[in-house]
Amino acid sequence: MPAAIDDTIAALATPAGESALALVRVSGPRCAALVGEIFAAPPLPRSAVHADYRDRNGALVDDVLYTFFAGPHSYTGEDALELSSHGSPYIAQRLLEDLWARGCRPAEAGEFTQRAFLHGRLDLSQAEAVMDLIHARSEAALAAAHRQLRGALGRRIADLIAQLVGLLAHVEAYLDFPDEDLPAEDRAALAAGVAALAAGTGRLLATERYGDLLRGGVRTVLVGATNAGKSSLLNRLLGWERALVSPEPGTTRDFLEEPRPAGPYCLRLVDTAGLNPAPGPLERQGIAHTLERAAAADLILLVLDTTCPSLVLPPDLAHCLHSSNTVVVWNKADLAPPPAAPLPAGAGWRTVAVSALDGRGLPELESAIVAAIDDHRLDASAEGVAINARHAHDLRAAQECLAAAQVKLLGGAPDELLAADLRGALDALGRIGGKVDHERVLDEIFSKFCIGK
Repeated sequence: MPAAIDDTIAALATPAGESALALVRVSGPRCAALVGEIFAAPPLPRSAVHADYRDRNGALVDDVLYTFFAGPHSYTGEDALELSSHGSPYIAQRLLEDLWARGCRPAEAGEFTQRAFLHGRLDLSQAEAVMDLIHARSEAALAAAHRQLRGALGRRIADLIAQLVGLLAHVEAYLDFPDEDLPAEDRAALAAGVAALAAGTGRLLATERYGDLLRGGVRTVLVGATNAGKSSLLNRLLGWERALVSPEPGTTRDFLEEPRPAGPYCLRLVDTAGLNPAPGPLERQGIAHTLERAAAADLILLVLDTTCPSLVLPPDLAHCLHSSNTVVVWNKADLAPPPAAPLPAGAGWRTVAVSALDGRGLPELESAIVAAIDDHRLDASAEGVAINARHAHDLRAAQECLAAAQVKLLGGAPDELLAADLRGALDALGRIGGKVDHERVLDEIFSKFCIGK
């Protein structure tokens, strides 16, 4: 197989006056030979060497720093070679063209990480974490990606699989070796084990919502009456004038969206059309968009005017507002204090008084926003994970199989049917890491039971 080359050029931060660097990575069985061909030297694993890079015609391309990594102790698990050159795109292209001429080919998108997975350097959830790292837009997203890359989710899944293998081995021992002198089957213990597995998958599933917030950003929609100051608050939160502001009511006719960090999270702030009780035709379309965005929001900032506190909420919007997903923001606190009775009526609302004009109350607003997002972090373990949609799909499939097994245990169904459900759960959990190993069941049988003694 020809070696694969990652032809992506990365510019590294360097002190002023110094040129940036380009990094070319090579992976595959020809890497050791390439070191000999290009540098006339034996490959010394994990040793950075400064040398001239000459093309196949002997022309000097650049002086580079090269490092050889012998497989399996490399990112991909294969022999690998990294070349650091001056950051000129022309130099980098010359290096790539010469490597192609020497029998290499351009890497496909994600191929380095794919090879790492195929060589057992990463499981599938860790490979996904590489993409999460690349796209992380907040401190919390970056931390979650690092935990997953270091195997936090893989370890949790491995624990569940180990428990499931033990239960399946117990059931299949009685199926495959009915004539052996085995102790009486303890179905109560089996039921307890299946219930514990269902609870474990449920705890992981509960992190899906938090994972969505980290990976996609927190859709934070500002809603309120016309002239409540939503656009002014958006501009204040962003620190620049993104939305046009005017004393004329109904200035915002459509929604605006901008990213903004808040604590360890990334918000996707959405400014919407004001809720005018007597809108014109164009405003009605804007309000319809407002209701659509509010229904899809992760977090709603209900912006109320301290100088005009009464607000009749459209039923479709009132239905979207809950104390768990809403922060009540009393704007124009520089003109009047918020009323004693919070709106909307009810208990448990996070309420903050701010002034979009002078910025008062903004730190308290950010704290309230972060606290509201933190409520979605349901996994309180030391190795908190945040699953994605694919993980959730397979965990739900495992839960369905475990639920079916529980029904069969209660109904006294034959072990053959119970084993089929447990195997279904094992397949679903195995797909999360990209590994399904039924040989482990046999290993478990023979390690725990003295079959054929």
